[in-house]
Amino acid sequence: MNHFVVSARKYRPETFDEVVGQKAVTSTLKNAIENNHLAQGLLFTGPRGVGKTSCARILAKTINQSEVEQDSDFAFNIFELDAASNNSVDDIRNLNDQVRIPPQSGKFKVYIIDEVHMLSQQAFNAFLKTLEEPPKHAIFILATTEKHKIIPTILSRCQVFDFKRITVQDIKDHLKTIAKKEGVEAKDEALQIIAQKSDGAMRDALSTYDRVVSYCGKKLTRPAVAENLNVLDFQTFLDTTNLVLKNDIPGVLMYFNDVISKGYDGQHFISGLASHFRDLLVCKNTSTIELLDVGSSTKDAYKKQADSLSMKQLLNFIDLANTCDFNYKLSQNKRLHVELCLMKLASLEEKNRQKKKSNKISSPQNLAHRESDSPQPKDNLQKSNKTHQKQKEDNTTQVSESEPANDNKQSSKISQTVSSSKTKKNALSLKAIQYKKEHQKQTSPNQISEKILDENYTQEDIKSAWINFAEIVDKKGEKLLASTLLSDIPKLKENCIEIQMPNETMKIEIIQNKDRILKYIQNTLQNTQIDLKVHVNATQKKKYVHTKEEKYERLKEINPKIELLKQKLDLDF
Repeated sequence: MNHFVVSARKYRPETFDEVVGQKAVTSTLKNAIENNHLAQGLLFTGPRGVGKTSCARILAKTINQSEVEQDSDFAFNIFELDAASNNSVDDIRNLNDQVRIPPQSGKFKVYIIDEVHMLSQQAFNAFLKTLEEPPKHAIFILATTEKHKIIPTILSRCQVFDFKRITVQDIKDHLKTIAKKEGVEAKDEALQIIAQKSDGAMRDALSTYDRVVSYCGKKLTRPAVAENLNVLDFQTFLDTTNLVLKNDIPGVLMYFNDVISKGYDGQHFISGLASHFRDLLVCKNTSTIELLDVGSSTKDAYKKQADSLSMKQLLNFIDLANTCDFNYKLSQNKRLHVELCLMKLASLEEKNRQKKKSNKISSPQNLAHRESDSPQPKDNLQKSNKTHQKQKEDNTTQVSESEPANDNKQSSKISQTVSSSKTKKNALSLKAIQYKKEHQKQTSPNQISEKILDENYTQEDIKSAWINFAEIVDKKGEKLLASTLLSDIPKLKENCIEIQMPNETMKIEIIQNKDRILKYIQNTLQNTQIDLKVHVNATQKKKYVHTKEEKYERLKEINPKIELLKQKLDLDF
């Protein structure tokens, strides 16, 4: 068995031109080297697998190269330190001691510290002085995936280079180049799946490529790659959308069952379906179709399906699918949660059709025609139509009997009256309906006037009814209203009940329940003329005393001789 070198190592870039997807960074570094404008502290930050360490090694090799020594790799001038395992103060001190020694060959010693955010606080502090004022022959390249964890004093001493995620198209083109070199026949759709699965990391894409080649051999196809990577390809979502558009609820449920039986996760399916609806929405406009990261043949299939959907439908589909994806982890029965979303999607179009039918506005002529054809069971409507027809018949017979030998003009008038009675049938039916509504309004029971009661009553009757209402309210749990009612005895002045409240709050409480109180008292005493007025007693004396001075003043009011006693005995509070 021969030794196998993974593609991530085998095809690692050796020059800046070979670095994929980081043109802004590589161009800046090349210009800095050519113009002798390179800083002694560099920080490479960005997601995993985008070329940070590779660019650091290329930079270290490039700055030491000369016209004489083009083939030398200058391995002795490059020092790599893994900060994840060497993150103590002692490790940084050893690094500081090594920095002082000049290189034996070449001009610079390059120190690459990977995962620099893993250094401890003390190690960062020990590294500050060396990073700020390093020897002329030393260059530090710090690499990290978590820039926010690095202390600001380190960031201020470095030139920061932000590495971006590599686009799907760049990864796809690079994989196609590698497949040609390896003699592998790869379909564009297969490479597209690998590029999308890598999430912008070239190292992940190359690792996935090696895995797929081991499974498929020298021929990579879309179904085989999707099966190996456990990825639902676009055809799955195209078929699901077609079933949704047909309102085929049993079909879409069975299709989802087939997806689940193949080992796919329900959330993976619903999130992919939401992304599919988003892609269809992108296809609706020619200016946004470039946002679709698929091949040309796949793009045609998306465009064809997008043409059969409206913007409103797609927005509703995205909203339902996204809500299902968001609440997936909160659901106890996850399969039912996804199935319910699919049933809503499949019934949404049918619901919209029914709304359109119900909201369709018919013309007045059609409405009148529909009303004239429909059965009219109401007696008033039938009577009005019969009487109107009788009147028309009588008029025509009278004309015919009185003037039997009239000229053609009279006969034409008669024919016009007969035809007009037929054409005005619809209008008469509408007038009959309007007459019926007016008649119902006049005889409606709501407009019958209430009976006026005027029985005699006394002050004691008012007091008894008032107390009884307070007891009823108290039994219902309205303690505040009951205590407010019992705070004073009502007094009768002519047909008006007057009551004195000690403050404005209690007055508002009575006024808010005035209708209830009056209704009970009027029904009890059989008199509808009774009214209620609430007053606030502003001159009411203070009932409670709190301080010692207030108590003493209160005692003096009761017995003035207490002041004389206090003076004679020289008393104090």
